[in-house]
Amino acid sequence: MQRAIDRLSRETFDVLIIGGGATGCFTARDCALRGLSVALVEARDFASATSAHSSKLAHGGLRYLRNLEIALVRESLRERRGLMRIAPHLVRPLPFLLPLYAAGWLERAKLSAGLTLYDLLSFDRNRLQDPAQRLPGHRWIGKDAALAREPVLAGDGFEGAFEYHDAQMYAPERIALENLVDADAQGAALANYVRAETLLLRDGKAEGARVTDTRTGEGFDIRARTVLVAAGPWADLFLEQATGRAAAPKLIRSKGIHLLVPQISTAALTIEAGSGHLFALPWRGHTLLATTDTPFRGDPATVAVQEDDIASLLGSFSRYLPSAGLSRDTVEFFYAGLRPLVSDGSKDSYNVSRRSELVDHGKAEGMDGVFSALGGKWTTSRALAETITDTLAARLGKKTPPCATATTPLPGGRFDTFEGMVKGFQKTWPGIAALRNMAHMLGARLPLALKGARLTDLQPIGRSGDTPAQVRFALEHEMALTLEDMVMRRTAIGQFGPPGAAALEKVAAQMAAHLGWSDERKSAEIAGLEPLWRVRP
Repeated sequence: MQRAIDRLSRETFDVLIIGGGATGCFTARDCALRGLSVALVEARDFASATSAHSSKLAHGGLRYLRNLEIALVRESLRERRGLMRIAPHLVRPLPFLLPLYAAGWLERAKLSAGLTLYDLLSFDRNRLQDPAQRLPGHRWIGKDAALAREPVLAGDGFEGAFEYHDAQMYAPERIALENLVDADAQGAALANYVRAETLLLRDGKAEGARVTDTRTGEGFDIRARTVLVAAGPWADLFLEQATGRAAAPKLIRSKGIHLLVPQISTAALTIEAGSGHLFALPWRGHTLLATTDTPFRGDPATVAVQEDDIASLLGSFSRYLPSAGLSRDTVEFFYAGLRPLVSDGSKDSYNVSRRSELVDHGKAEGMDGVFSALGGKWTTSRALAETITDTLAARLGKKTPPCATATTPLPGGRFDTFEGMVKGFQKTWPGIAALRNMAHMLGARLPLALKGARLTDLQPIGRSGDTPAQVRFALEHEMALTLEDMVMRRTAIGQFGPPGAAALEKVAAQMAAHLGWSDERKSAEIAGLEPLWRVRP
């Protein structure tokens, strides 16, 4: 997979997708699999904004039942199963405990009813090939058994906990990337670091977009019969800039921060916190504390974690989970993301629906063939992409095959069972400690990364378990252009806090040799990462 700058500048496409987050990547794959010619450009790196800064969950949205969003919960549960089917190396079952403290029988009865409905709505959850992917129904665990399992739950009035199951993404950004790998294999023209500047319109009809290759500063036109704006929290802002008039509908941008700390539990914890909730999510040997939900009104590019954000979230956990022993010193890493929400009249961003909306900017706005995808969430991105592709194909007057993305595995997901695949790899490459992590990250594509690898290529860099073999593979096949691309999205080397000068030097030197960086460029790439691990004033 290489940047298709030449093709983008000279071909005419059925569909141009502006934005390389989850929605754009799923849509590119669906369009390409159904025979549409598709181009996708992303102003930064693929899945580098909202899609990379989530809670890493593939979940049905248990709390949405409170708002009676039954259809959204059912869709989310169906799509959770779909992600487990098409990316079984990257989406795995995760048990949750929902503890109760002096809640009383009525609250316990309400939660039991809600979890029973959750189970009923996920009636097809275990229609998967791999038995290890199956999700049990909910159950009640008494006080003593729950504390024996998770001592961190100890607290005044503790009664016990409900157990239920959802799923977790090992590396969300790699799910997005694999969609593009498959789209590329089907003929899509893709490029990161290409910024859309304005729409090309003639007589009220879409003809594409004017773009700039930010790597070279060169501008050019991409010609396309339809345009999808899938720019996440930038969607309405881009349309205003590109058209010179107010966009409708407007987005609400909700800021969510996450903190990475040493692991405090083996199960995920859902903590009822007043009118909201908190998550403590075990992830790759650590715990991810999530999440805040506050309106954000600034430039989406400036969203960042501030010291007050950290103090507030830690304060909430200390109040509701005092036995966790969390403090500022335990925070290893932090990040902030923006949820692009479609306003539904709710009084605060926490209660705004996570539904998605596909807007046709045709007759009412004089932009025939221009569409924008708004809202939604990671778990339902594939379903939104299916709706988008159906709509674009109809607009183009093209008869396409039925959507197959819910059942067709991603390139790394083409195996029978994950443990069976890992055992096969271990027989072929015995004694490699990093092999399981590499199998999660690359799945069935791992043999391609190991081809010609030496033993030194398989020694982990930093704490993530990622290796020089993965760095080389990302350089050759995954369009990694910057050190940030490599350590934050192609691998997870930088996702556990600062990996150390030696680790960064090792990766940067490998990239410099491949990409022809000067010593000055290499030093600048390393220095440019420092803000990722620094609290914004």
